[in-house]
Amino acid sequence: MTNTFLYQEIKKAFPHTEPAKIKSLEKLGIKTINDILYFFPKRYESASSAKLIEDLVSEESVTIYGTIEKLETGKSFKSKIPKAEGVVVDSTGKVKVTWLHQPYIAKIIKEGSLVKVHGKVTKKGSVSSMLNPEIEMVSSIPDNIGDNLFTVDYSTGESHRGDFSASEDRSGAIGGSSGAAGSMQSLMTPVYPETKGITSKWLYHKIQKIFSHPEFSSIEDPIPENIRTEYSLPNLHTSLIWIHTPKKDSDAQVARKRFAFEEIFLIQLKNEQTRASHTREQAFVIKKEGGDGGQKSVEEFTSRFPFPLTGSQHTSINDILDDFTKGYPMSRLLEGDVGSGKTAVAASTSYAVVSSKPKGQNFGTLQVAYMAPTEILARQHFESFIEYFKHIPISVGLITGNGCRKFPSKVNPSGWTDISRAQFSKWVKNGEIAIVIGTHALIQKSIEFKHLAYVIIDEQHRFGTAQRQKLTKKQTVMPHLLSMTATPIPRTLALTLYGDLDLSLLDEMPSGRKKPVTEIVLPGKRDEVYEKIRAELHAGRQAYVICPRIDEPDPDKAETMIMKSVKVEAARLQKDVFPNYRIDIMHSKMKPADKEKVMDRFSKHEIDILVSTSVVEVGVNVPNSSIIIIEGGERFGLAQLHQLRGRVIRGNHQPYCYVFTTDSSKPTDKTIDRLKALATAKNGFELSELDMAQRGTGDLYGNKQWGISDLAMDAIKNLKMVEAARKEAKSIIVSYPTESDLEKNYPLLHKRLVLKREVHME
Repeated sequence: MTNTFLYQEIKKAFPHTEPAKIKSLEKLGIKTINDILYFFPKRYESASSAKLIEDLVSEESVTIYGTIEKLETGKSFKSKIPKAEGVVVDSTGKVKVTWLHQPYIAKIIKEGSLVKVHGKVTKKGSVSSMLNPEIEMVSSIPDNIGDNLFTVDYSTGESHRGDFSASEDRSGAIGGSSGAAGSMQSLMTPVYPETKGITSKWLYHKIQKIFSHPEFSSIEDPIPENIRTEYSLPNLHTSLIWIHTPKKDSDAQVARKRFAFEEIFLIQLKNEQTRASHTREQAFVIKKEGGDGGQKSVEEFTSRFPFPLTGSQHTSINDILDDFTKGYPMSRLLEGDVGSGKTAVAASTSYAVVSSKPKGQNFGTLQVAYMAPTEILARQHFESFIEYFKHIPISVGLITGNGCRKFPSKVNPSGWTDISRAQFSKWVKNGEIAIVIGTHALIQKSIEFKHLAYVIIDEQHRFGTAQRQKLTKKQTVMPHLLSMTATPIPRTLALTLYGDLDLSLLDEMPSGRKKPVTEIVLPGKRDEVYEKIRAELHAGRQAYVICPRIDEPDPDKAETMIMKSVKVEAARLQKDVFPNYRIDIMHSKMKPADKEKVMDRFSKHEIDILVSTSVVEVGVNVPNSSIIIIEGGERFGLAQLHQLRGRVIRGNHQPYCYVFTTDSSKPTDKTIDRLKALATAKNGFELSELDMAQRGTGDLYGNKQWGISDLAMDAIKNLKMVEAARKEAKSIIVSYPTESDLEKNYPLLHKRLVLKREVHME
């Protein structure tokens, strides 16, 4: 059995399915039986999980039952968005429900019907509301809403939450036949993500039909049996039944853990394959000891810096120099807080490269490409590298969408000059420009290198996999790769997402840097803080004000009414708070050229206060700015707050970070404790771990960015699972390093890995 049944197309498996439904399924990423079986419920419902309206808590996602009343259509007050609204009533209270862009709901749902509603609750005083909840009519309201109907099951079944230790062997198939699977009665109703034309119920019934198919009972598991036995994982057949039709919560939890392990295991297999393939590639060998490009000359280069290197900078530089000597391309991630000195490490190791000659030549130089995500950041690095290399007879170039620059200039040997793109391309191709800094313009076909030996990618997660590969694969000899990030990444996430890279940490700050004064400002304390800020502005300093939104929110969206916006807040500050100071705005919807103009003016102190969204999180370096206000701090993750605060620790002035909680709501004790961690944590890594534990990796980093499911992103919090998956993947790839080896010895696993790569990993 090769599981060909799983890869049968839905339109062939269910030939009577309407073409419109096939298109809707494709929107959900469902084309085959395998896709629909791996389309897992987002939650499960039972009467015990529903709540009475009087028990609702703000910001909680819940299910309620009641009668729908006062149904009507209309348009929102400001934006004129069509909407439907009504009130759901039970014996204990009522909830206002609103659907934006969905006025048809008022026609589909009948006035006075019994309904089941699921959504996020927003409470303003005594008024509860839900925006865009799921709704369906029901024939009756269940008894015992809020009671636990499964007490007996839970008391006799073992809980598997939060643990990955060995447990009872649950790997046997349920019933062992299609009849058993098809007749299984779930006490928990699965709820699936929906789209137009595809309801949760429709998906559920299609999955039940698949379970009753004769071939379903004999599907084989791609995870090797020895691995399933080692970690007490149920087999594929059992896991699919338990995740789609669980009898109790513990069944669903065990199945979800199994599929989380599978996804992380596949990612680790891909990582190990990438590592193995790198060792078979040829790279430039750059000497570490003695001579040009050696460790001694790098030490002489760094001795000219106006600051001493930290211990972690020394360690990182030495690790990179070691990698340069191995004969195959380095793949390393350099992770460090804003201001920890990543650019100095990049410059030092770049010096080792550009002071080395191509093999067999006593002239010319190896080349470095340094790619940054924005023009602002690329230009900043260009200016930094000029300072680092101005005493050395090599050329540094800059290429962005707005043009090209070269240092040194023949007209002005101590400065740079603008040059044409054609001339720039010519000098890169013949090797005359040794260090090439740029944005994605670096990967254009017109840019060819002569001896590209080293690629540095800053804030590498902002580039797609294909973009990174275009740069590193421009040469016959593969260049060494250093990825850098200031985003604090928890260890388990780094082991999973960057498992193909060796890791270097900059966990020390350069000497002389002042620790920021961080203050959590509760409603009513604004005026006191504004007085402190006036004193700093009067002393010549500058300030950032960060807002969660760009525009004023729609008043009909209850949950966003209390969020401050860039445009409105800038006008308020200019009129009522800081009328004597120059205020401007910046946000992500502005054109890159306009953002750059604003940052130029801020850098030149033509702006005193910059009101912005979190777009300033990366790539802004203004040493004179010593104050940052973050509005609605509870709406940001701790790691992001830490990065925003990093904007004001680049100079020699005492930095201040004021985190304002939302004026219109009283923050909970949990929120205050979370924000206080910003002031007490030692570094960004510690904060990222705390953030992951409290908020989850999906909220932190965005699942779509990585192509990883909600299930696996949540499971990444489990270090034991990640390490186990990595250990097993490494064991397989050590024995079977090539694609053909894996396909021959583990055909099902290879097929699953190829499918995963095609769908998610690029």
